[in-house]
Amino acid sequence: MVAPYSPPFAITPAIVTLIADIAERVGQYAQAADSAAALRLRRINRIRTIQGSLAIEGNTLSEQQITAILEGKRVIAAPREVQEVRNALLAYDRFATWNPALEDDLLAAHALLMAGLVERSGAYRSREHRPCPSGRLLSGAG
Repeated sequence: MVAPYSPPFAITPAIVTLIADIAERVGQYAQAADSAAALRLRRINRIRTIQGSLAIEGNTLSEQQITAILEGKRVIAAPREVQEVRNALLAYDRFATWNPALEDDLLAAHALLMAGLVERSGAYRSREHRPCPSGRLLSGAG
């Protein structure tokens, strides 16, 4: 029969404490790495969501250009399109604070999204607008 293994050292309370500290730090490192990956994924999804939403409205900026704007860099683009991106980035950060069922929150979202783009952002139109066959808007009296 084989003799039981006996390590060449004594397991002391100090060694057990050191092992526990090492295990805790390894766990913290793994959690930090997971958090960093989740943050990167959220950032990528944020950029893609904004690019897709603005593209529907006719904005031609790419994901790379939106990333540059997010990082505070300058991009060569129409000022209106850059402003749309800046506004969308601000609105994206505020989504969790708005209640879509509240009129005040709807108008606050409109104010943020349309700031610098229309004359009266965050307010209802004061006159009728309707599309015409050419695709332009006709303003009615009122």
